[in-house]
Amino acid sequence: MNQQSDHTIVMAGGCFWCLDAWFRQVRGVNHVESGYTGGGDAPADYYSVCTGTTGHAEAVAVTFDPTVISDDTVLDMFFTMHNPTTLNRQGYDVGPQYRSALFTNSKQQSELFEAAIERNQPNWAEPIVTSIEPLGPWYAAEAEHQNYYQRNRQAGYCHVIIDPKLSAARARFVKFLESDAPTSNSLG
Repeated sequence: MNQQSDHTIVMAGGCFWCLDAWFRQVRGVNHVESGYTGGGDAPADYYSVCTGTTGHAEAVAVTFDPTVISDDTVLDMFFTMHNPTTLNRQGYDVGPQYRSALFTNSKQQSELFEAAIERNQPNWAEPIVTSIEPLGPWYAAEAEHQNYYQRNRQAGYCHVIIDPKLSAARARFVKFLESDAPTSNSLG
């Protein structure tokens, strides 16, 4: 995980390809890395995590410049990019590896996460089930999972799952996108 600044948020919201695709377009984000955490010290890789038995979640570590984008905005984007009301599930992706979770490294960050859940609850009819978990060992995902969307935009998963999430986030957060980010006309 990149430690360019002390402003890194580690979050899980279903398949990491979706969050990775969004945050790579956001102004002020310095680094995005897909990986696995939340499952203890056993090394994690895509195939072991996909079994749902390791305890790890597919997650992203987002490092950003807080003078450009705030922690609160990053977290509000997170709650827009996935459904935080479904336990261990995002659409067709089912299992604990697809849970909605925020991984904390401090009491201050835990409080920030709790406030974000409370702030975003009114946007959802059902209760938010996003867990706040201690940040444990981080295992970077394999190279083919980093920036997956950009390299595989014509894949069915990108059209059916990722594109609608990007459109929803873009509608709410367009002012935070890099000027060269794909537009809705170029998504599909």
